[in-house]
Amino acid sequence: MEEATKKLNFLEEIIEDDLKSGRIKSVLTRFPPEPNGYLHLGHAKSLCINFGLAQKYGGKTNLRYDDTNPTKEDTEYVDAIKEDIKWLGYQWEKELYASDYFEQLYQWAEDMIRKGLAYVDDQTQEEISAGRGTVDKPGVDSPYRNRSVEENLKLFREMRDGKYADGEKVLRAKIDMAHPNMMFRDPLMYRIKHAHHHRTGDKWCIYPMYDYTHGECDSIEHITHSICTLEFDVHRPLYDWFIQALGIYPSHQYEFARLNLTYTLMSKRKLLELVQKELVSGWDDPRMPTLCGVRRRGYTPEALKMFCEKIGVTKRDQLIDLQLLEWCVRQDLNARSNRYMVVGADPIKLTIVNWPEGQVEWFNAPLNPAEPEGATRKVPFTGELLIDRADFMEDAPKKFFRLKPDGEVRLKYTYIIKCEEVIKDENGRVVELKCTYDPTTKPGAGEWRSVKGTIHWVSTQFAKEVELRQYDKLFTLQDMSQVPEDKDYKDFLNPDSLIVETGWAEPALLEDKSGIAVQFERVGYYIQDKDSTAEHPVFNKTTSLKDSFKIDA
Repeated sequence: MEEATKKLNFLEEIIEDDLKSGRIKSVLTRFPPEPNGYLHLGHAKSLCINFGLAQKYGGKTNLRYDDTNPTKEDTEYVDAIKEDIKWLGYQWEKELYASDYFEQLYQWAEDMIRKGLAYVDDQTQEEISAGRGTVDKPGVDSPYRNRSVEENLKLFREMRDGKYADGEKVLRAKIDMAHPNMMFRDPLMYRIKHAHHHRTGDKWCIYPMYDYTHGECDSIEHITHSICTLEFDVHRPLYDWFIQALGIYPSHQYEFARLNLTYTLMSKRKLLELVQKELVSGWDDPRMPTLCGVRRRGYTPEALKMFCEKIGVTKRDQLIDLQLLEWCVRQDLNARSNRYMVVGADPIKLTIVNWPEGQVEWFNAPLNPAEPEGATRKVPFTGELLIDRADFMEDAPKKFFRLKPDGEVRLKYTYIIKCEEVIKDENGRVVELKCTYDPTTKPGAGEWRSVKGTIHWVSTQFAKEVELRQYDKLFTLQDMSQVPEDKDYKDFLNPDSLIVETGWAEPALLEDKSGIAVQFERVGYYIQDKDSTAEHPVFNKTTSLKDSFKIDA
């Protein structure tokens, strides 16, 4: 019932109207990344929208690479994009490339010349830019604007044949240099670029521009709804103009607000710079907003889809709180992740003085408390343990319910203990707690006795040393679109975005085969990193266990 009454977003309204009116018989969307970098969280929103809409209305989605800039594109990115899309759980209908259509686009460009709608310009890029004028001042016609059709065809073919150097000539649409929309002031259609293309090799030395390419590719594929982010709304009139000028299938473009996330930067150019200058370990650094980065950090496809559903589809740009994404990750993992006990980098030794020497007792602990009848793990208990330093306080305030002198707590899954003696080093630092345990308090045996505090622990004898990579926000500025003019975005890199520590884990952690992040009980969610070895396990912090962030139901 909730799904049935849920309000449609504006894209859903458009599609339903198009289906109802008969304008379209079925939905075909596309996801058109340029293979010049790795996909990031902004792309995740676009993927969820394009694939999600197609799925909802029984349609399909093409994957089409916008590979028209050979100097910045690479097969590495092509493969990575496919991997990320599959990881999110989507399957495209056709894998296509703008380069598939280079010949058709070229022929259409010649048609434009024949119609008197395109011309070859010899001006430099600087001269073209200056000639466009301003919002308040009309542009100036190029001195080459009135070349004959024959001359333009000859020059354009010579451009294709490699007769001219990079930047020596361009092909421009012939529209109106006084047009109030500056996009219409004779936009570029083709530029010369002698560069090796990752698919077509050296076959082409002229490459089509985005505004000329995008709508035509959509038209060739008969894309019904070309959905892109809001910054492309100024391009839509030109998108429509080229389609109308060529008289081809009328695909339609629609825009939604891009994803802007606090403490996050989603410029592929700047992310590439971080990688190249080794300010991060690579595209998949867990601090990066790339899909391979958040995957390595332990974020799940389910959490990302939940996040995209929560932020919705709007036409108004807004800055989304990173905490909402972390909340979604936490919601998903809380329901599914296995639990283990891990003590942090600065533990306190806890000795149970009345424990039988050399005795080991194995306790059954649930892998997930949400499934009381579900799988369990074996936890070894001995007379010498490690606990987190934060779980003991010598001069504890009244509402401190963890361990304190003469105080009692339950060691999770096991017995109640009492702190009998505090041992300090020569500097007055607590190094050991001598405690007694109450054997009658074993869970499931005898009479249950309740205490207010429960703490986690690991057996010193069985503890496994693990490397803990504690990740935090990559940047310190909340809105990275508001970097002051006198500053560089790199000035806001968080020096504490990665802190490497040593932890001590119960042995069952290293046997986990769940494939998703696990919960370190009472601490947070962590996932085993690809750098892990049997001798040196490494875990990345995914997110904290909880925070103050609240979301309306």
